[in-house]
Amino acid sequence: MTLAETLLDAARKAGVMIATAESCTGGMVSAAITDIAGSSTVFDRGFVTYTNAAKIAMLGVSPDTLAKFGAVSEQVAHEMAEGTITHSNAQIAVSVTGIAGPGGSEHKPEGRVCFGIATRKDTQTETIEFGAIGRANVRIAARDHALQLLIAALEQCN
Repeated sequence: MTLAETLLDAARKAGVMIATAESCTGGMVSAAITDIAGSSTVFDRGFVTYTNAAKIAMLGVSPDTLAKFGAVSEQVAHEMAEGTITHSNAQIAVSVTGIAGPGGSEHKPEGRVCFGIATRKDTQTETIEFGAIGRANVRIAARDHALQLLIAALEQCN
């Protein structure tokens, strides 16, 4: 069973809808979920907010948060996840923002990805350093980690 199939099964059992907010993965998390027939029973929507302007307009991320911490930060991942809950019919949401590469900086290296996981009651964030493993590999690793975060959160619901 794939991660997405495991996720959909857990969401059905919990009776909840899922939504996503993605930047560096560009919709890969949503695509993994919607690749499975019948996913519409538990997947509400996905936001691809690649630019800061999209994060602000679609998810309500604060321009001040973006200016102070940058798009690749747990603070922005937090606001993205909460904005996804606010702007959807989902009870659980995941957000992904990071530097897939190539490139990065001393302070924000290639392979750094920040995640948010939100319910209507709580939001948690974390940062994973996948390293300079190449753009495609960072994006795949981030997609899979986002799916795992959703699965873990749903297991806590049951």
